Amino acid sequence: MRPTGPRPFRAIAAPMLFALALTACAEPAEEIETTEKVPVVVQPVRRGAIRGSVRATGIVKPAPGAELLVTAPQSAQILEIPKAEGDAVRKGDLLVRFEIPSLDAERAGRRADQARAKARLANAEAAATRAEGLFDRGIAARKEVEDATRELTDARAAVSEADQATGAAETLGRRGAVMARFDGIIATRWHNPGDIVEAAASDPILRVIDPARLQVEAAVPLAALSRVAVGAPANVFGPDRGTGGGSDPGGSAGAPPGGVVVSLPAAVEPSTGTAVIRVAFTARTSLAAGTPVQVEILTEEHADALIVPASAVIRERTESFLCVMDGEGRTHRRRVEVGIVTAADAEILSGAAEGDRVIVQGQDGLPDGASVTAVTANP
Repeated sequence: MRPTGPRPFRAIAAPMLFALALTACAEPAEEIETTEKVPVVVQPVRRGAIRGSVRATGIVKPAPGAELLVTAPQSAQILEIPKAEGDAVRKGDLLVRFEIPSLDAERAGRRADQARAKARLANAEAAATRAEGLFDRGIAARKEVEDATRELTDARAAVSEADQATGAAETLGRRGAVMARFDGIIATRWHNPGDIVEAAASDPILRVIDPARLQVEAAVPLAALSRVAVGAPANVFGPDRGTGGGSDPGGSAGAPPGGVVVSLPAAVEPSTGTAVIRVAFTARTSLAAGTPVQVEILTEEHADALIVPASAVIRERTESFLCVMDGEGRTHRRRVEVGIVTAADAEILSGAAEGDRVIVQGQDGLPDGASVTAVTANP
């Protein structure tokens, strides 16, 4: 038979504690006597340095001057493309050779004009020498010498013009062969020998990039743009890391590849609410061009700040609070003003003092005035 009579106090305390747990430390409440001490993790408010950051999404791209898009100088047929996609090239290597009949004909014509001009000059020089000799012997008239001299002057001018025209034709002719302007890699190949191509950016042949000169173009929210400065250090996280954790795909293990802000935007994009900045890598990275990344740009630093673990801050709409443990083991709600916040820490501008013991784990569901005991955090 079940015992009759009044139930033990412990039997009715459990539902009461459950009801109290529905009221969090972040909500105002009267101090309430609790029957058991709740284990919590406590850390003191400390002084130290804290540095803010701005996070943005970006794409790895070649830096200015580190990309070459090869197109035909005019409508032409491709004769030769020695390199395949992914091949390395050295400065001066042949990338594409074209067959351009009009350029070949122009060059041949200019060379013929040059040869004729030089032949005329040779004749004019011989005639001038002969006329002067005859004049000296009294056989030729002065007018013959003047005519020969004039022809010599004209012939020399014709040779100069022919040389310039031939040089220009040779320069145009060299456009039939495109050479690498820097050491790099064939990133993309769109055509093969024998293809007919047009002289347009919409019909490219090769894309060459320099993997040693990559940067990130990152879209920074407009609200945070004023906190970003040229020269600010940055960390770049590849796809395997996201916004934290995982392995480092861009360099040494355990650390994201470093960077530095090298330019701020001249204009913003109002439709997206962002502005594009450029971040250069401080060392060569294995991240490939076109890789989507996350960028953490370090901003202002406060050297002597009051700091608590970020997990201690409780946010309610536009306000922030801390649960503080007093010397008698009871909780008290404190409204605080928060400054810089990082993934690990938060700066407290007002509402707390150095040495205050704040609850960083276990504060959820605690009423104001709850009886607690400090324990060691779980690893």
